[in-house]
Amino acid sequence: MTLEMLNYSVAWPEIFLLAMACVVLIADVYTSDAQRQSTYHLSQLGLIVTLLLIGFTSSEQRIIAFNGAYVSDQLASVLKFSIVSIVAIVFVYSREYLQQRNIFKGEFYVLGLFGTLGMMIMVSAHHFLSLYLGLELLSLSLYAMVAFDRDNPHASEAAMKYFVLGAIASGMLLYGMSMIYGVTGSLDLRLVAAAVAQQQQMNMVMIFGLVFMVIGLAFKLGAVPFHMWLPDVYHGSPTAVTTYIASAPKIAGFAITIRLLVEGMGSLHADWQGMLVILAILSMAVGNIVAIAQTNLKRMLAYSTISHVGFILLGILSANAEGYAAAMFYTLTYALMSLGGFGMIILLARAGFEAENIDDFKGLNQRSPWFAFMMLVLMFSMAGVPPTVGFWAKLSVLKAVVHIDMLWLALVGVFFSIIGVYYYLRMIKVMYFDKAEDASPLDKSRDMQIALSANGLAILVLGVYPGMLMSLCVSVFT
Repeated sequence: MTLEMLNYSVAWPEIFLLAMACVVLIADVYTSDAQRQSTYHLSQLGLIVTLLLIGFTSSEQRIIAFNGAYVSDQLASVLKFSIVSIVAIVFVYSREYLQQRNIFKGEFYVLGLFGTLGMMIMVSAHHFLSLYLGLELLSLSLYAMVAFDRDNPHASEAAMKYFVLGAIASGMLLYGMSMIYGVTGSLDLRLVAAAVAQQQQMNMVMIFGLVFMVIGLAFKLGAVPFHMWLPDVYHGSPTAVTTYIASAPKIAGFAITIRLLVEGMGSLHADWQGMLVILAILSMAVGNIVAIAQTNLKRMLAYSTISHVGFILLGILSANAEGYAAAMFYTLTYALMSLGGFGMIILLARAGFEAENIDDFKGLNQRSPWFAFMMLVLMFSMAGVPPTVGFWAKLSVLKAVVHIDMLWLALVGVFFSIIGVYYYLRMIKVMYFDKAEDASPLDKSRDMQIALSANGLAILVLGVYPGMLMSLCVSVFT
């Protein structure tokens, strides 16, 4: 392997973030509880410098490094920048929440940084091994983060469920990769794609490998019928951890789906397209219908996530540049919406009280008209109501499906979107028309209030001016 093949320069963001995660880990050992703020500030510094390095190393040209295991392209740059930015905001939201529950520990930030590193590796993976290593680095970090509050039995239960089901899904994915390797003789996605394209007739081993890989990807995304872990993990985890799980990892999940199915198995799109159609319909149906029955907001947002995954799959299954761009646009905007939704739960929570039930938002407009409006914007966006960005996200994936002559599938999406509007409007009704049971003012740190306000306003601004982000997504696939 030559130095040119290694090409360390394109991987400086990952190298630096790994170093910073180790620095935070060691520094936290020698930090007392009273000085724990330094761990938080050091973690944020690491993320900010990582963002700068992503900007410096980004290139419009596609660069393959580390003997084919790593790719640096425009897709990787945009997604990595989004992931790191979202994780930095999650840390802002989480600081006061962790302090109030006496779990303001360095482990949260160390695991968060290693999880972010795993997501960045997944985004730039161009090889089965590097992709799987990034996925497992993220997964192991998430398992530990879910069980982070050791005195909480619900968190321990959720972590065990997540670990067991996650291990099964990872095994499925790895088994599928091994089958593809057996047929193609390579782990490099370029060589795999070339070998798949040269197949003159259907190879049953390859098809079975594809099926196992799609199952693994569906689990990581939370698509039905591989969604069982998602509501329990969202509900059982500390809200700070749920906020992390519900936002940035969805972007990484989209990235590995594109790398595996589009770049590696693009020639078999007729086969995986049918599978994604089934997953999309089931996810939109189960997610939107079951969410109606939920009284716990975290579980409601979990089923909402499942329905949104169905819409993301609509873009991917179109198997063209327009659909991939629409799915990317949807993924980025959904991560922003989910970040704001769980941020609102953290905003209303306080020591000894988790604002995770829908009734906990009663009369929010009387307590804080501004943040009630922010939640209204977030709910409207998730429902796909103009002029929020969620409307354009849904419209873009539905247009992509229509353009491949699947009008019936677009109508199915519209039908389940209409059903989903109900539980989002219920939240707005509770905030604006029910009497507040707790009239105390919202007393949160200034940085959290500013970040959450910016989060909500970004949803509105992107809805009014969606062209810039959409153009960026389109440029990635053209």
